[in-house]
Amino acid sequence: MNYFNYKRRLSSETRIGDIPLGGTNPIRIQSMTNTNTNDTEASAEQVIRIVEAGADYVRLTAQGVREAENLRNIKEVVRSKGYKTPLIADIHFNPRAAEAAARIVEKVRINPGNFVDRVKTFENFEYTDEEYALEIEKIRAKLIPLLNICKEHKTAIRIGVNHGSLSDRIMSRYGDTPEGMVESCMEFLRICVEEGFSDIVISMKTSNTVVMSQAVRLLVQCMDKEGLSFPLHLGVTEAGDGEDGRIKSAVGIGSLLADGLGDTIRVSLSEDPEYEIPVARKLVAYIKERENHPEIVAEAYAGYSPFDTSRRETYAVENIGGENQPTVISDRSNGNFELNSHFLPDYIYVGKELPLAAPRAIPSIIDVEGWKNGKNTYPLFTSVNYKEIKGNAATIKFLRLSYAELTEEVLSLLKEDTTIVVILTTSHVNGVGEQRAFIHTLMNNNCKTPVVFNRGYKENETEDLQIKAAADFGTLFLDGFGNGIMLQNEGSIALKSIDAYMFGILQASRVRTSKTEYISCPSCGRTLFDLQTTVALVKEATSHLKHLKIGVMGCIVNGPGEMADADYGYVGAEKGKISLYKKKNLIEKNIPSGEAVQRLVQLIKDNGDWVEPDNN
Repeated sequence: MNYFNYKRRLSSETRIGDIPLGGTNPIRIQSMTNTNTNDTEASAEQVIRIVEAGADYVRLTAQGVREAENLRNIKEVVRSKGYKTPLIADIHFNPRAAEAAARIVEKVRINPGNFVDRVKTFENFEYTDEEYALEIEKIRAKLIPLLNICKEHKTAIRIGVNHGSLSDRIMSRYGDTPEGMVESCMEFLRICVEEGFSDIVISMKTSNTVVMSQAVRLLVQCMDKEGLSFPLHLGVTEAGDGEDGRIKSAVGIGSLLADGLGDTIRVSLSEDPEYEIPVARKLVAYIKERENHPEIVAEAYAGYSPFDTSRRETYAVENIGGENQPTVISDRSNGNFELNSHFLPDYIYVGKELPLAAPRAIPSIIDVEGWKNGKNTYPLFTSVNYKEIKGNAATIKFLRLSYAELTEEVLSLLKEDTTIVVILTTSHVNGVGEQRAFIHTLMNNNCKTPVVFNRGYKENETEDLQIKAAADFGTLFLDGFGNGIMLQNEGSIALKSIDAYMFGILQASRVRTSKTEYISCPSCGRTLFDLQTTVALVKEATSHLKHLKIGVMGCIVNGPGEMADADYGYVGAEKGKISLYKKKNLIEKNIPSGEAVQRLVQLIKDNGDWVEPDNN
């Protein structure tokens, strides 16, 4: 992997109907219906809406053989209306449903965590080597018949690993880890290879962007060692809706696309599925702009590993760097000081001088030419005047630099003066690669200066800015780099919204929490309640609980597992009934849905995690 220069990984090609995946084919876009698969008309209509939005593939859930068999009727309706888009069946817990679907659709997704294994119990099991080997033989006995059907019908398979549904067998050996996700996949993949079956796609999904990024990279490394190069499906599960869902998806998926990984993506939003497609297309198009870019010359730091989640070591300059959480700097040089009280920046950049209207409670960064040694103000230097830093009395000196401006003299100054914070900017088409090059150069020279990442955009659409900024900044924060963020935009988007995006990117990258985090699934045919309405109700009741993660899950398949990272969970148990969880523990079962939000609030109160909202 080249950390600095974009080049897409060349995978093997997988046949999926008339739209092959991987190899030199474009990155494919897909989504999933949320209709009842037994409802032929509604499912076919939604498939068509998703296709018309621009999807290359459409997935439908098949809980049982009945749903799997009805895929034939859905397919006939879709094909009769002139749509040839490949259809995919999504299977959990039911090999017989997978076998039925494989005779009908172009691809079948199976989950190694529950294709053979029972429902995840979170119990502790110990397996001897002999017992473990017997478990693998159980997989072989169930998987080989499916492979034979797929060979006969030219049906592809996705081995779709979910962090939230690793089997007890995997958990016993590897725990709830990226390594466990990789081994869960490889158990199935090795059997496929032994059986001569190669129309395979692989996914490693989780709601945790750090774990997702690690797992995919570890999988690629593992496949490389075994001489395999199957295409990858990327997605962040339970990303949520609106701004949060877009930012979290762009952080997780974008960080992998930036490294050339990924052959198909699905942006999972708790919204109507056709709304996922434009988001996915924008993300892919943005990363594609980096193809054949001017070469970035840099030397990778030998001690850096893409599989390590530890952060780059820096010293602290007051509240920036060291063990401090990443800083948010808001560009207010246009004189607009309208702020969002929920997302107050740590610093504001005011430009050439300190305006009278600037809030004095927030530290101001001022161009050094207009800076006066006043309270709560700090100078900003550039590559033009950096020599003036020596002798300056400020306790923090901000220095705006690009990679090209990191000369030996500048590097020497950074190592000498421990009051400097770099604001690292870039105009390179592969800005991620160039900013990585800067950080690796610092590490190669044992320079521990804190670095704030700075990017500028020209966007008028909020979604466009969210996607691009999250993909750029998120990649670097997932690398373990960065002591702050400074997002600038020349378009018409409100500055207080941009501040919120910066906090959102830090939270999606799991480096700073500023609001309640919701882990909510995108809904599918298994969902047992109106997910969009329910998410809105849960948010209305709990959005002030910034210290909590709350899961809102449509069904039991991934619910308890994917919510294991959440503090509280709201999970569909059966039609009209909800179960409530504290961490992994089921607390209340089969609550009428009309009472469930109120009971969730009570559960939070009973456990001492409730605070009253501040209505000021």
